[in-house]
Amino acid sequence: MPQKSFIPVLRELARAYQAFEACSATHIRTLDLTPSQFDIVATLGNTDGMNFKELGEKTLITKGTLTGVVDRLEAKGLVRRVASASDGRSQIVQLTRKGEALFARVFPAHLEHVGQSFASFSQADLDAMEAKLQRLRTALSAPNELSTTTMKGKS
Repeated sequence: MPQKSFIPVLRELARAYQAFEACSATHIRTLDLTPSQFDIVATLGNTDGMNFKELGEKTLITKGTLTGVVDRLEAKGLVRRVASASDGRSQIVQLTRKGEALFARVFPAHLEHVGQSFASFSQADLDAMEAKLQRLRTALSAPNELSTTTMKGKS
């Protein structure tokens, strides 16, 4: 198959994501957290908590991994599990006071750290990148939505 013009774009997208992850993870480790732990603390910050399904969807952490990460955060006293008021079978994961204090300290610091990488871009540059990435996400999502709809129609 001959190389298509979009392949270099895919390579740069993957490289940009890898560079972002490396930049982010390096700083997160200085906060005595793993990237997954930070992701959960950041996702739960300024919320009343989430059930495991919601937390998994928002963090993109798989269920098996999510349970272990929540266990470790619970052992550090940063999160707690409480019974769901609406569904007795599920639990809500919430930040503790200690977790809320950590969120208030590390989330702004991490945004500042990552933001330094974007300092050389104008607002117009940032707006254009956001628009292009949204357009790409929409294009990549369309075939999946179509196949899901088609599959539902066949069941």
